[in-house]
Amino acid sequence: MNRETLAILDSIARDRNIDRELLIHDLEQAMVSAARKHFNSLDTEEFGCEIDRLSGAITLWRELEEGGKVSIDLKTLGRIPAQTAKQVMIQKFREDERNSLLEEFGKRQGELVTGTAARYEGGALMVQIDRVEGFMPRSEQIPGEQFQPGDRVRCLILDVRDSTSQVKVVLSRAHPDFIRKLFEAEVPEVAERVIEIKAMSREPGFRTKLAVSSVDSKVDPVGACVGVRGSRIRNIVDELGGEKIDIVRWNESSQVLIANALKPAEVEEVSLCFELGRGTIIVREDQLSLAIGRRGQNVRLAARLTGWDIDILTPAEFEKNLQTIEETLRPIEGFADEMLDKMGALGLISVFDIEEVGVPVLTQEIGMSDDLAERVVLACHEKGKIVAEEQRIAAEAEAARKAEDAAATDHLLGGGPIGGMGGGAVETDASAESAADSILGGGN
Repeated sequence: MNRETLAILDSIARDRNIDRELLIHDLEQAMVSAARKHFNSLDTEEFGCEIDRLSGAITLWRELEEGGKVSIDLKTLGRIPAQTAKQVMIQKFREDERNSLLEEFGKRQGELVTGTAARYEGGALMVQIDRVEGFMPRSEQIPGEQFQPGDRVRCLILDVRDSTSQVKVVLSRAHPDFIRKLFEAEVPEVAERVIEIKAMSREPGFRTKLAVSSVDSKVDPVGACVGVRGSRIRNIVDELGGEKIDIVRWNESSQVLIANALKPAEVEEVSLCFELGRGTIIVREDQLSLAIGRRGQNVRLAARLTGWDIDILTPAEFEKNLQTIEETLRPIEGFADEMLDKMGALGLISVFDIEEVGVPVLTQEIGMSDDLAERVVLACHEKGKIVAEEQRIAAEAEAARKAEDAAATDHLLGGGPIGGMGGGAVETDASAESAADSILGGGN
């Protein structure tokens, strides 16, 4: 081996981020393997090799039984031992590179990175990130998002896995932490921990809700995240392909937090039932659809953000529930009006809530006797079946009405889209061989 081969090793070490001393040690082991192959020896300690780190000179020897060493000329090894050395070198170089990648990307797990889209394989997007090709499973992609080869892809390193042949880097654009990292990149106050993202809920590609707070009373957490004229939030929304982002103010009070989480809807009243982990929200009739959101998205994300189950009622529905409870429980012997007040304070505002909490809560929190509590739960159970049937009939009637309205609209429009316009959906090894050939002189 000469200085030129040492230069090749230096290049491999630099390009693949592998320690140069480790590569030289691998070469020494490869030469020992070649010598063992040449002499048909199974003793791993019979041969030794040392490579000069400055000149590249190789000293290969064999230990004799009576003591002493005998030098071995590399030219006498032959073609087959040379091929053995080459294979050992390539294998060890691959192992070194895999270990290097595993160590490097293991430290970068949870980091925001930018790569280049390569191709799709079975629905997974392959992305070139520095020296490794990561993959983004379909479940970690934003629904409806497509990349072309060569496109820039900004993503999160979700996981790093050590497989037998390579290091697998799992990427994500759908994980909530991807949003968190985007805010850290775009909002300095978030990166500096002046503003903290306390909670987050997300439906990738559609909508995200964040609850933020500030450790500095002079810094408005919502305003800082939005930016001047929406400049900061606009960059994040553009990166997400138009995904809507709601930023709300965090509050330690669950009632205030739930009201904030349901914005842009205006909340009239929040009633919490800690025994059921449920919040009942009262909103005006004109705010009901806004609070629920399209296909229930707004209330669903608000529930995830706050950690509470959320029921949304209009004032009329709320009063009807209270009236139903009163009509059901007043006739029961031993039931007092103050018990109704205590139920309301506990957030029990329907016969279903009372049936669900059961006897223990009624006896411990309301002060009922066991017998009275059992009769109350039984009465609520029977009334609940009647209410559920009424709700089912009303829902079927509403569905039938909507179907009739849709059929009438289709008839007026000629059974097709307006204007006749149909809708459509827009559908490392070469370096190692060079080093081996240089060392072994082509294996002659």
